[in-house]
Parts: sequence; C-alpha cells; structure tokens
Amino acid sequence: MEDSTMKNRYIHALALVCALALTPTAQAQDSTGHKQHDMTAMSKGDQSPASEAFAKANAKMHKDMAITFTGNADKDFVSGMIAHHQGAIDMAKIELQYGKDAEIRKLAEEIIAAQESEIKQMKAWLAKNGG
Repeated sequence: MEDSTMKNRYIHALALVCALALTPTAQAQDSTGHKQHDMTAMSKGDQSPASEAFAKANAKMHKDMAITFTGNADKDFVSGMIAHHQGAIDMAKIELQYGKDAEIRKLAEEIIAAQESEIKQMKAWLAKNGG
C-alpha cells in the first residue's frame, strides 16, 4: 500500500476515534425504539477552555451531520461527511490552539490539509450532481 494511502487511512481513523471519544453517551429512543444521541447532554469531566472547545466542536459537528436523508446514498454520504470532516478540522484547530506535543500538532496540521481537500472535492461533486 502506498505511504500516502496508509497515511490517509491513519488520519481518517484518528478523526473517527476523536469524534467517538468526544461523543456524549446519553441516549434516548425514538418512537420506533431506535436509539438516538442526546446531543444536549454534556459529558462530565474537565471544564478547561480546551475541553469546552472540543465539546462545542463535537456538538456542532453532530448537529450539522443531522441531515435530511434523500434516499440517494451518494448524496447523503457526501452531505454527512462534509460536516464530519469540518468537525475534524475544527478539532484539529483546537489542538493547534491548546496542544503542546509537536507530533500531534503536526498531525493536526495534516488532518486540516487532508480534510479541507476532501471537503472541496465533495462540494464540487455535490455541485455537479445537483446537491
């Protein structure tokens, strides 16, 4: 596998892990019995400026990912992923603002570049495909 492909997979995996780690655990059930995330529930823990910034970015990402599904898997995937990628960018910027570890700060910069490029690609696809 190419180094760039492996690096992109690593970046995406890290972004997903960060998103999952910051997801509030409180859930409710809708009328069909499906579990729904309660994004108004704030997780307990540290209340430092960095933690508050991560919680705010996470809540915004999840709100923005709550798209109206169209039944077109391609369009729905792209629409949801734009918000997801923007959330990764927002979290990486928080790392750059508050983080100290040089390796992780470099990773945050790489995440920003990769996610911005992919958002641009997805927005172009939506524009071309009636999004």
